Amino acid sequence: MAKTIVVKQIGSPIRRPAIQRETLKGLGLNKMNRTRELEDTPAVRGMVAKIPHLAVIIEERG
Repeated sequence: MAKTIVVKQIGSPIRRPAIQRETLKGLGLNKMNRTRELEDTPAVRGMVAKIPHLAVIIEERG
């Protein structure tokens, strides 16, 4: 079983640069307080690290 992480959106993409909005879309997030379970890869962790004011890792599984 692959390791996964649960990512939660904590900020609104309104009035944010387009690249930050696109990063949220890439993570599968689009509305406040939504969560997604994603594969734990360096790419996903890097995306979350680029927008710490909009999304956080709330749980690590596996």
